[in-house]
Amino acid sequence: MAVLSCENLCLAYENKIAVSGLSFSLEAGEYLCIVGENGSGKSTLIKALLGLKQPKSGRISLSEGVKHTEIGYLPQQTPAQKDFPASVWEVVLSGCLNAKGIISFYTRKDRQRAMENLEKLGISDLKNACYRELSGGQQQRVLLARALCATRKMLLLDEPVTGLDPIATAEFYSLIRDLNKKDGVTVIMVSHDLHAAIENADKILQLRCEPLYYGSAAGYAESEPGKKLLGGDGNACHH
Repeated sequence: MAVLSCENLCLAYENKIAVSGLSFSLEAGEYLCIVGENGSGKSTLIKALLGLKQPKSGRISLSEGVKHTEIGYLPQQTPAQKDFPASVWEVVLSGCLNAKGIISFYTRKDRQRAMENLEKLGISDLKNACYRELSGGQQQRVLLARALCATRKMLLLDEPVTGLDPIATAEFYSLIRDLNKKDGVTVIMVSHDLHAAIENADKILQLRCEPLYYGSAAGYAESEPGKKLLGGDGNACHH
């Protein structure tokens, strides 16, 4: 059964059409990479999937049992966020607030969940460390643990390996693959890394002014849009 479906979606950014005619559905436990040049509407689509942006037309449906507040989100980091003066524990635990609504105190269950996610991502020894003193790779693990406190079902990741060195990047992709394959978490990742997308994902969605490709990762490299973007000679649709 589809955990997420978009029907003839049209999205605008600053009153310009960013995405049009987009229809696709994702089964629970699938791994989707959204690719495309800068300005092709990838981040706009992520905001719409999170319920932060209303479509101009068309529909986004989440299956029963998945609410917007139960989607774990790992946004692109700004320099200010990288310098956030909090402990690792405070950052990870704050992921539990997403589903609480007005209630803003932490329960024993919340603390237990935060600890489980620190252990799962191999960073329990950093619990009391200051977030801003960590390496880029460690910070992304902390933010991933935070996102997992909000969900056991679906993760949305916006360019999560930007600025990471090759080793940290490979480790991060490995963590996401394990969460997807072993824990059955549905993954939607915006990525510039086409080769990693083909290697890791089940499906690829390539955007430009309209969806150019939606299908299997294996078939993407052989498709015309895939060949064009992999060859680096596609013309971006700038907005």
